Amino acid sequence: MREDAVLTPSQVGQYLKTMMDRDQLLSRLLVRGELSNYKMYPSGHHYFTLKDGEGALRCVMFRSDAQSLRFRPENGMQVIAAGRVTVFPRDGQYQLYCARLTPEGVGDLALAFEQLKEKLAREGLFDPAHKKEIPVFPRKIALITSPAGAAVRDMIRILGARWPLTEVAVIPVRVQGAEAPQEIAAAIQWANLHRAADLIITGRGGGSMEDLWAFNEEVVARAIYRSEIPVISAVGHEPDVTIADFVADLRASTPSNAAELAVPDQNEIYMSLLGERERLEGASTARLARYRQTLDRLAASRPMTEPASYFREKRLLLDYQSSRLAHGLRHSAAGQRERLSALSAALPNSAARTVAQRRERLTSLAASLDAMSPLKVLGRGYAIAQREDGKAVVSTADVASGDKLKLTLSDGSVDCRVV
Repeated sequence: MREDAVLTPSQVGQYLKTMMDRDQLLSRLLVRGELSNYKMYPSGHHYFTLKDGEGALRCVMFRSDAQSLRFRPENGMQVIAAGRVTVFPRDGQYQLYCARLTPEGVGDLALAFEQLKEKLAREGLFDPAHKKEIPVFPRKIALITSPAGAAVRDMIRILGARWPLTEVAVIPVRVQGAEAPQEIAAAIQWANLHRAADLIITGRGGGSMEDLWAFNEEVVARAIYRSEIPVISAVGHEPDVTIADFVADLRASTPSNAAELAVPDQNEIYMSLLGERERLEGASTARLARYRQTLDRLAASRPMTEPASYFREKRLLLDYQSSRLAHGLRHSAAGQRERLSALSAALPNSAARTVAQRRERLTSLAASLDAMSPLKVLGRGYAIAQREDGKAVVSTADVASGDKLKLTLSDGSVDCRVV
C-alpha cells in the first residue's frame, strides 16, 4: 500500500484487523484482569470488560465458547482470559475475542462447585428437614450408575451378601461426560414415576474432579431433591465430596459403603434374634416359676387341702350369729315389757289399759318372731333343702332325679342326692 494512499475508515479497520490477525502474540493471548460490566445477552453471547488499575479491554465471548463455562462470572472477579485481540472493522474498536475464561487463584470447577453449593444452600436444598428416612428393610433397590464399572459389581455383591431378600435393579446411565447429568436426572425421575424401587443408590467409583463432575451439576441435584424415593449418594472415595452428597438423603463415602448402609447385615439380624429368643425364653421360664410357686402355695392352703373345714367354720359362724339374734330379740322384748310395766304404773287406768294391750301385742309378736326363728324350726326336726346353686327347694318341681342337695339341720348339714 502506497504511503500517500487515501483509505476509507472501513479499509483502515480491515487493514488493522489483517495486521493483528497475523500477529502471533495477539492471536494467542492470555490477559489477567478484573471483570467489569459483565452482561449475557439472549443470543447467548457474553460481553464484558477486563480492567486493571490503569486500563481496560473490551471483550466478547461467543455462545459456543460460553457453553463450556463451569462457573458463573461476576463483576469484580479476578480472571485470566484466553483468546485473540483484533479489530472489529465496523466501529474500529479492538477487543479480545475470549475463548476460555478461568478464575484466578482457583480452578473454574472449584469455583463453580462453590457457587452452585451456595446457591442451592440458600434455596434450602440441603436442609435436614427435607431428608427422608432410609427404609430399614428395603424390598427393592435401584442402582443408577454405569453398568460396566467396578462400583456396580461391588454394590451387587455386598447387597447380596448382607441381605439377599432385597431385589436389586440396575438402571444404566453414563456417569461421565456431557450427556451424563441429563441421563442421571432422567433415571431418577423415571424410577419415581414408575415406583421402580423403595431406595435409590446413585454414584460411581473414584476419579478426578472432572470425572466426578456429573454429580456436581444442578440438574442432578434438583432431581435428587424432588425424588420421593430416598436417595443415597455414593460418589468416588472418602475425600470426594459432590453437590449430590449434600442434597441426597444419605451420603456414603464409597459405593461399597452405600451398599452397607442400604441394607442390614443378615448375620447381625440373626444374632439379634437369637438374643431376643434367649431373653424371651428366660422371661417365660421365670414367669412360669412364679406361677408354679403361687399354685403350690394355693394347693397347700387349708381351703384346698380341707375344703369341708371352710364350710364348717361358716356354719359355726351362722349358728353363732343366729343365737345372738335370738338372744337380742328376747332381751329387747323383756326390756320393752319392763318399760311398759313402769309406764303403766305411772299412768292412769286408761293409759294403763293401753299399755297392757300393747304389752300383750308385743308379747304376741315376740312369740311369733321366736316361733319363726330358723333355729326353732330346725330344732323341731325340720331341715332346709338347698340346691347346688344355694337356692332353697320349696317344691318338688325344683329338683330332678340325680340332683345333689344340701340339707341344713339344727346341728350341722348333710349332702344327699335325689332318687
